Amino acid sequence: MATDYDAPRKSEEEISEDSIEELKTRRNDKTSGSVDEDEVEAAESFELPGADLSNEELTVRVVPRQADEFTCARCFLVKNRSQLAVTRGGQDFCVDCV
Repeated sequence: MATDYDAPRKSEEEISEDSIEELKTRRNDKTSGSVDEDEVEAAESFELPGADLSNEELTVRVVPRQADEFTCARCFLVKNRSQLAVTRGGQDFCVDCV
């Protein structure tokens, strides 16, 4: 927003009077404090177009940690040994966590 530096400035009293007048008009406005829509209700009723996942069961194949992988002691992600940065006290840390 552009500022007009040549415009006459308002005094502190005029600024406070303006804000008091605004508050009075807001107080008289009955709809100013009402909420248009309940967010929780809106989120529950939101559906993805063409996606009915109510009876779907997701299956993921879990593979055990391989010999060339380690689990980071800080982020608990399984990473390749090439990501191993430091081993302290028997704990392995990845490059991202160090």
